[in-house]
Amino acid sequence: MRALLTPEIAPMSGVVLFRPGSELMSLFRQGRVLIAPQPEHLAGLPAGALPPANQPLEDDELLRAVFENARVIQRAGGIAALDYWLEKRYECQWPHSDWHDHNFTILHHKPASIRVCWGCDNKLRDQYTTRLASIARQNLVSWVLTIVREKLGFDESHALTLPEFCWWLVRNDLGDVIPESVARKAMNLPPEIVVPTISRESETAPSLPATSILQEKVKKVLALKIDPETPESFMLRPKRRRWVNERYTRWVKMQPCACCNQPADDPHHLIGHGQGGIGTKAHDLFVIPLCRAHHDELHANPVAFEQKYGSQLELLIRFLDRALSIGAIG
Repeated sequence: MRALLTPEIAPMSGVVLFRPGSELMSLFRQGRVLIAPQPEHLAGLPAGALPPANQPLEDDELLRAVFENARVIQRAGGIAALDYWLEKRYECQWPHSDWHDHNFTILHHKPASIRVCWGCDNKLRDQYTTRLASIARQNLVSWVLTIVREKLGFDESHALTLPEFCWWLVRNDLGDVIPESVARKAMNLPPEIVVPTISRESETAPSLPATSILQEKVKKVLALKIDPETPESFMLRPKRRRWVNERYTRWVKMQPCACCNQPADDPHHLIGHGQGGIGTKAHDLFVIPLCRAHHDELHANPVAFEQKYGSQLELLIRFLDRALSIGAIG
């Protein structure tokens, strides 16, 4: 809680008095308080409690799909946590009513939840309107930004920036939900401009996507667990277990192609060399990033591919060396 108060000065006795009012007395019962000059941007506000900072990201249309992403909602705490956050409000959010009941409940409406009184809940239940959806979406966005702000250690006076929000997403393994336009904006890169040419599509050389650069900058880490005494290690003929890690293969997919250094499309699992076969697949660790063209070329003729670009084993070792050196594997 913050407050903007007008002091009453008694210069002869060296005393400064404040009149916070009953609603702000709790601020002075918590121990010491910070006193600072009034900032210019607060000059027009009346004395009293200061409202939380406006969050400009609430109005960013580019982030709408991010806020409504199921994984983002779950990482923030889930719909149940949003409902608990809304229960702190003792007002009905449905404005189109002349009378409101003094009891309140939660109305679930796509894409989230709305705080309404019992009377409005009876009228609105099982309905879908754009107005209700707008209120539910506003609640969802405000709640997600509140959670992100608190998780990053900021108080309510801080307005979250786009890079801070993207950092929270990447830190929580949600970097893949960031749209390309948002990633470019967060990294202060110019909008991607597509210049029409008469060249063949195979001759184009697109720039590395900003989302890939963002993932590279934060160096997402894959931690490998070492267990020297697994039960299978004591068996004469142990049943093989395939190592699967979607997080790692998703990261590999966003790296430059091992052949042409253009943005990759697929994490290619090693074939041949004792790996892969009918009904089997190599471990997710044995993957290299390939664009669609080179991936198709490899599967069409592995021998010709390796004669042209080098052995898959060489490409894999080279890629694993890079992943280790930049901290992607820890």
